[in-house]
Amino acid sequence: MSIECFMASEKPVPKPTVPGSPTEETPGVVVVDRQVAKVDPPRMYQVILLNDDYTPMEFVVMVLQEYFNRDLESATQIMLRIHHDGRGVCGVFSKDVAATKVELVLAAARRGGHPLQCIMETA
Repeated sequence: MSIECFMASEKPVPKPTVPGSPTEETPGVVVVDRQVAKVDPPRMYQVILLNDDYTPMEFVVMVLQEYFNRDLESATQIMLRIHHDGRGVCGVFSKDVAATKVELVLAAARRGGHPLQCIMETA
């Protein structure tokens, strides 16, 4: 009994080429792998109301409810913090949103004839 052994000849299998892709025939072409750029989250800003001796507490509560979506209890707590500490954080937002909130509050204070000041600081 004879055992015949057949060995397949090992031929290199050509890799499929994509049209326009560099090959060995195009010297000087460098392929650069795409790297994912790491993007930092946007910087956040605190919107702060400053205390004064003329703006009514009710107006400050109304501003907190209308422009910062606070309920009556949390708006009152923030208003008392502003009254006792001289300043109070109304919320933390991205730069554009914080700047818009500051402008809305200042415009409402002007319309109401109050000297209420609103600023933004980095969180």
